[in-house]
Amino acid sequence: MAGKSLPITLNSRPKRYRPPDTHHKKLICMDSNTNVSNKKLELSYNYKVEFLSGSNVYVKLKSLRFDKYEVWRIRSDVKSESYEVSKSTGVPGSFKIKERLGGDVGDSGDEFDDESGVPWWEEFPKRWTIVILCFSAFLLCNMDRVNMSIAILPMSSEFHWNSTTVGLIQSSFFWGYLLTQIAGGIWADTVGGKRVLAFGVIWWSVATVLTPIAAKLGLPFLLIVRAFMGVGEGVAMPAMNNLLSKWVPVAERSRSLALVYSGMYLGSVTGLAFSPFLIHSYGWPSVFFSFGSLGTVWTALWLTKAYSSPLEDPELRPHEKKLIFRNRVSEEPVKDIPWGQILSKAPVWALISCHFCHNWGTFILLTWMPTYYNQVLGFNLTESGLFCVLPWLTMAFSANLGGWIADTLVSKGWSVTTVRKVMQSIGFLGPAFFLSQLSHVDSPAMAVFCMACSQGSDAFSQSGLYSNHQDIAPRYSGVLLGLSNTAGVLAGVFGTAATGYILQHGSWDEVFDVAIGLYLVGTVIWNLFSTGEKIID
Repeated sequence: MAGKSLPITLNSRPKRYRPPDTHHKKLICMDSNTNVSNKKLELSYNYKVEFLSGSNVYVKLKSLRFDKYEVWRIRSDVKSESYEVSKSTGVPGSFKIKERLGGDVGDSGDEFDDESGVPWWEEFPKRWTIVILCFSAFLLCNMDRVNMSIAILPMSSEFHWNSTTVGLIQSSFFWGYLLTQIAGGIWADTVGGKRVLAFGVIWWSVATVLTPIAAKLGLPFLLIVRAFMGVGEGVAMPAMNNLLSKWVPVAERSRSLALVYSGMYLGSVTGLAFSPFLIHSYGWPSVFFSFGSLGTVWTALWLTKAYSSPLEDPELRPHEKKLIFRNRVSEEPVKDIPWGQILSKAPVWALISCHFCHNWGTFILLTWMPTYYNQVLGFNLTESGLFCVLPWLTMAFSANLGGWIADTLVSKGWSVTTVRKVMQSIGFLGPAFFLSQLSHVDSPAMAVFCMACSQGSDAFSQSGLYSNHQDIAPRYSGVLLGLSNTAGVLAGVFGTAATGYILQHGSWDEVFDVAIGLYLVGTVIWNLFSTGEKIID
């Protein structure tokens, strides 16, 4: 073989090195699946070293001139000790070349490293950093939301509120939440999800801290502050949907959304678990002060680590950028919303109406479950909070299980439409069945079991209707989620207030019957009119 032989060692933990844009020649090692076996690399001239993920490996050298090299080995996700690279896992972001006897190839300033102990968080995929930060934002979102469902019990005794007043307080959150759904979607699609989500977290955190002060000033002040809290939380979901539509590839969509929404469920778990202990130890105002203060910590981290789009992130590695932009929505900024086109599509109206049907039952359980456990099952404050944790834990598990199942089915060739219909049917029919059993159980344990199973099956909706916005209108996913979630919020407003009225004049069986009926209506509409195909460019 002409030339010299050099051992090439790939580093699977690259430092933060970004090869500059330089004139270069591409030297290609084909993947083994192409039946081409290029075991020699023809390298020449002065070029940098870089890897891009995918079926081809592109190599560039700097400060070197040789005729021919033999690849000794590649330490990465390989099939053998050759250059063979797995299509499914991609390639590391940089590597180091050494001469047999002559040390490093390249400028001394180049940060190539083969065995350096680079911290794991520097090599962690940036798109999943965005997903995890969104997850933590939604965890705080529901912590701050559900604390009222526990604190309302001692607050009702202190301020002498009846069931109708409690229903009014619980529903006041949705007044503000309703106002910012569509506005939040438009804002996120036009100025970027990073700023919108940061605004939302800060706004609702401040409102949470002000809640005890407002309650002591009087009921009107409390209603206003709770509505203000809803304003902040109202922009969170459209902003998150906009961010994930830009950062997450289609093949990872269900899993990423399931993880983010499981943050809501775990936020409910955390809020319901810790609120009783804080109330017993420090009084009910401590719940709002402690939970609300966490938003400042999250915001500081978010502003330093997050970007609205991969194009804005200067530290994004080239191979991850290529993965994200494969089969991706256009990065053209949204200037005009095609309202006529959006509102003329039957799948859009199916999404809106089914979001209403779904959220009626979900918000009833979110806001009234501790009261049900306390008044019907006879649990005290601490027991109500702890038993309320179980259904939310079930939801967190089921959401991620459903996301994995949905992505697996899509990768095996199932159409996205079929997968969305199957997952959402489980999300409707499961809760309908288990809520219908509550009137027949004769023990608190079975009632808790039915609640857990109801909400566990409900969580499959994260791979159904909640993933559908990015399927049918990826460029306008924030706006579309704002539209459908407006219907969902209306369900929360009417459902929460109606439950208080029904309980004052009727029974819990009637409350559950309304939710069951809407679940069944939603099942029919979804299977007749929904689609998983893109219908709006």
